[in-house]
Amino acid sequence: MMKEKVRIGVLGGSGVYQMEALSAVEEIVLDTPFGAPSDAYVVGTLGGQRVAFLARHGRGHRFSPHRVNYRANLYGFKMLGVEYLIGVSACGSLREDLAPGHIVIPNQLFDRTQGRKLSFFDDPEAGTEGLVVHVGVADPFCSLLSEICFEAVKQTGAAVHWGGNFVTIEGPRFSTKAESRTFRSWGMDLIGMTTTPEAQLAREAEMSYAVMAHVTDYDVWHESETPVTVEKVIQTLLTNAEVAKQAVINAVQLLEGAGPSPQQGALRDAIITNRSAVRREVIERLALLVGHYFG
Repeated sequence: MMKEKVRIGVLGGSGVYQMEALSAVEEIVLDTPFGAPSDAYVVGTLGGQRVAFLARHGRGHRFSPHRVNYRANLYGFKMLGVEYLIGVSACGSLREDLAPGHIVIPNQLFDRTQGRKLSFFDDPEAGTEGLVVHVGVADPFCSLLSEICFEAVKQTGAAVHWGGNFVTIEGPRFSTKAESRTFRSWGMDLIGMTTTPEAQLAREAEMSYAVMAHVTDYDVWHESETPVTVEKVIQTLLTNAEVAKQAVINAVQLLEGAGPSPQQGALRDAIITNRSAVRREVIERLALLVGHYFG
């Protein structure tokens, strides 16, 4: 862990690769039990509080959604002491009223990814096998932080919506029309490529996590709109980038004086393995996450 605790973290998505409003900036390169994060963490002061920013895809957008090392990214935030983590993500809309340029604070998540590392635990490759954890994610986003993000976006004057079902697909390709229409028939409202496994990993790390989902397009289901393209996504993102950054600034200000994360203790009843059966080296390797549960 770092000497200076940084309680607020920001994961910048497509179009948001840096936060110019940060002052007294330093870059911190971390190594984790799960490998290297996407980039250096940019730690600076914002509204009198220390905030850690990480470009999810790396500066210059070097990592596809299915190649992002999500576990390293989230673990790195935990190493810095982060309790509140705000994700800024681009997404497609599966509803007419969620128009490009709007921002949504989703409250539910549906996983359609394939082969991603979804947990810090019980992974032979990472040397964490033998510790089984079943974390609860019935409500995958922290309600407190989601409410703060909603108010933060509202203060910018941008069109913002509360709630919605967010489906995460594997990528890097966009959906077919058949897939997009199926997701709509299932009651999905938004579609993106990165929110899983960030939400699940944040819960395992006992961090509050919420998403400011920036709608860039109508995916491919909308008959009167042209199908989603990278050009269209980037055009909308550039328009929304300043709104996204101002919303983050507002959220940091609203978090001033906030107590410990409501997700603190999320693992208390989630560890199913008999504690006496867990190898000492596994406990030591994951001490940052579970050490306080083993004494």
